Amino acid sequence: MIQNEAAATNAGGVIAVLVVGLVLVGALIWAIRFGVRVRRREPRTPRRGEHPTLPSAGPVHETEQVREPDEVPRADDESERLSPHDLGASGSRRSQDQRRRRWSRGSSGSFGSGGPGHK
Repeated sequence: MIQNEAAATNAGGVIAVLVVGLVLVGALIWAIRFGVRVRRREPRTPRRGEHPTLPSAGPVHETEQVREPDEVPRADDESERLSPHDLGASGSRRSQDQRRRRWSRGSSGSFGSGGPGHK
């Protein structure tokens, strides 16, 4: 008798889990269909200001130039210490020599040794 009650309780639990699972699957299917319907009703053309636009003068092109760092300002008095706001922006300026620097044999390469390398 105890076995029949245990089997009935077990079968009831399995059925309850299946029913809850089917309800969840049905809710997910409904949510996906609802989302698809809402997306279909939305306008496809972008609204003004949503996407970047070209400037009125046309597309902007890149420019290449050789830059060199600005000099670090020195303190008026050797005992005086410079603060970050005294240094200003860490910028660069256009170099007078606009020729591209090329790698030359014997100079430091990407590995920093500057040695003859593998030869």
